[in-house]
Amino acid sequence: MNGNGLEFEAPLRELEKKILELENFQTNKGYDLREPIARLREQLGRTAKEIFGNLTPWQQVQVARHLDRPTAADYIELMCTDFVELHGDRAFRDDRAMICGFGKLDGRPVMMVGQQRGRTTKERLACNWGMAHPEGYRKSLLKMRLAERFRTPVVTLIDTAGAYPGIEAEERGQPHAISTNLLEMLKIRVPIIAVVIGEGGSGGALGIAVGNKLCMLEHSTFSVISPEGCSSILFRTADKRMQAAEALKLTSQDLHGLGIVDEIVPEPLPAAHWDRKGAADRLKESLVRNLEELAAQPPAELIAQRRGKYRSIGFYSEQSA
Repeated sequence: MNGNGLEFEAPLRELEKKILELENFQTNKGYDLREPIARLREQLGRTAKEIFGNLTPWQQVQVARHLDRPTAADYIELMCTDFVELHGDRAFRDDRAMICGFGKLDGRPVMMVGQQRGRTTKERLACNWGMAHPEGYRKSLLKMRLAERFRTPVVTLIDTAGAYPGIEAEERGQPHAISTNLLEMLKIRVPIIAVVIGEGGSGGALGIAVGNKLCMLEHSTFSVISPEGCSSILFRTADKRMQAAEALKLTSQDLHGLGIVDEIVPEPLPAAHWDRKGAADRLKESLVRNLEELAAQPPAELIAQRRGKYRSIGFYSEQSA
């Protein structure tokens, strides 16, 4: 069971607990309890579908931030073979909030770039909870340019509350590092697929989000600001975070409907933090399919498509009744 359960997941944890108790009793006592276990599993599936199929935007935010949700390192480990991590930005230091390296995705060489929140408390502190410093963004761009030299497609995994806002990050050029990434990623002559796997927050997420395809896992979020931050600015209190989450239109369903996101990658029931392998398998299938589609496009077409995609965001047409 997940030790970091959310309040609305309580019915699922209770059913899972009963299933485990029956399975242990069956093993230890030798009774045939397959039928009641099967009924409980069916009930678990129905309950999961009902709960996670009707989440509010604020509940989606909670799921996206879940401590047990798979990290970028988890997805790389589960999806890629022969992964070799690359370090450093050739200017200051190696930022552990950004993980980069070459690997193979279903036999195809790829450059993986991901924001790493960390799995344990110690690792989260070392990774700064996925909030990269300027050297993290410089590191990611350096590795993407290296991938371009070897004609290798790039996959970015977005999972951050935002870029680190500390004084030292500002002193080392945080805004410049992110804006440089936005500009230079538009010019890279190989396919880029960006995937929001958890929380995609503010410019910190945008710094590796410029791609030919922008995908989101079903229960991830992508927004210019956190609901708490939005509530604090607009209402002078963080207590209206639920209202802010609704207004921000930050869910995968909202953003796909607005045409910003190209594809929603379904998560296994109930969600990715309940089945990491299942989530990784579904994401891998999506990436392999999209990479196959983009592989046929020449570099000039890739760049033109990427630029057109982001230039068109914000334009809309009105039709009279």
